[in-house]
Amino acid sequence: MKKPALAFLLLLPSAARAADSAWVQAVSGGYEARVVTGAGSCPVLHTDKGDSPMSVRASATADFPMVCSAPISAGTRSAEISGTVLPLPITQPQRILVLGDTGCRLKGSVLQACNDPAKWPFPEVAAAAASLKPDLVIHLGDYLYRENACPAGNRGCAGSPWGDNWTTWQADFYTPAAPLLAAAPIVLVRGNHEDCKRAGLGWTLLQGPRVFDDAAPCAKHEPLYSLDLGGLTLAVLDDAVSDETDLDRAAAQVYADEIGGLAKLPAPVWFVHHRPTWAAMSGPLGIPIGGNLTLIDAGQIAQGHGEPAVPHSVSLMLSGHIHTFESINFNQDVPPQIVAGNGGDDLMVTPRNLRGAQFVGHSGVTVADGLSVSGFGFLLMTRTNEGWTIDLYDPAAHPKGQCHFTAPQNGKRGRLDCPGVKY
Repeated sequence: MKKPALAFLLLLPSAARAADSAWVQAVSGGYEARVVTGAGSCPVLHTDKGDSPMSVRASATADFPMVCSAPISAGTRSAEISGTVLPLPITQPQRILVLGDTGCRLKGSVLQACNDPAKWPFPEVAAAAASLKPDLVIHLGDYLYRENACPAGNRGCAGSPWGDNWTTWQADFYTPAAPLLAAAPIVLVRGNHEDCKRAGLGWTLLQGPRVFDDAAPCAKHEPLYSLDLGGLTLAVLDDAVSDETDLDRAAAQVYADEIGGLAKLPAPVWFVHHRPTWAAMSGPLGIPIGGNLTLIDAGQIAQGHGEPAVPHSVSLMLSGHIHTFESINFNQDVPPQIVAGNGGDDLMVTPRNLRGAQFVGHSGVTVADGLSVSGFGFLLMTRTNEGWTIDLYDPAAHPKGQCHFTAPQNGKRGRLDCPGVKY
């Protein structure tokens, strides 16, 4: 890879030259340290196992500085890059923080007030979440929402960058997320805002789980990968192009093959993906409606082969995309669903009681019981002997309630219960 010329470095925004970002993320095959740098070469990763120069992941361009990476060896006890101490993965995380849909929306007539902490609280969310000292963070996708320029005279978003470039990625994610990235390794799920028509290039070179290819800078779909969390397997699906209302049969077949493959992973499996297969928003007369037609079709392909829509190895589904918190149990043979899409982008209106939700397609899946909780926030999931405790927090880390996930037993699916949680 060629090093960026000095003339190019002088043209980079000052923030890109002066403020490197470093983090540790889950990738296909384990964990990797990454750094974005305006320097002319990659830094050295210093660990208790020895020093190793980082490799160029993506060369600098007019829109992005150089991205460097290096694998984190199992058992590494300390690591730092250019004086920045990195958080390291642990074999069996006990405290897993979950959030999603964190960017500030600037698109067309929808202009979120990115400069108002009450209207865009992600910086507060990230700092408060980091203070709880999680062992692992799962971001459920949709990082970059600033797609259009802020109109002149709009004080709410004045000065905001926009478009798929490093300055905007800094503003929408890396700068506000810095405390969280310093607190724990992170799983970065691809959202629909990171498809190739929107911020796919930035996501692929910064956050993609596989080797970046300059000749193919944005893949329409990244293959599913899994992560061993010590008695728990995360399976991360890229469903960025799984349209809710327009059926894509070719994509459905790809998803069907990958979802079917979950049966081969060590149970229990958490199925982690951005767009939920069955979750709800408010429809006419307040009736909860929703569902993802493409993912539902993928499940029907599996059922046509005599298999369940979601393999029994999967105990829980985690998604974002709908900008609220939802906890859902189903009447049919599918695992319960958590939606955590309330990390910062404009909130959506969802019915408090999700029972009776009408889903697109013909999956036959109905809600046994489910609720949504309004307001911005995030979740902290803590292991227990019976399953997991799920604490709901507002942006300042004030408790909003608690749910419990009971693990599958005696061949029955697990269950979510939220006693006393206020809608």
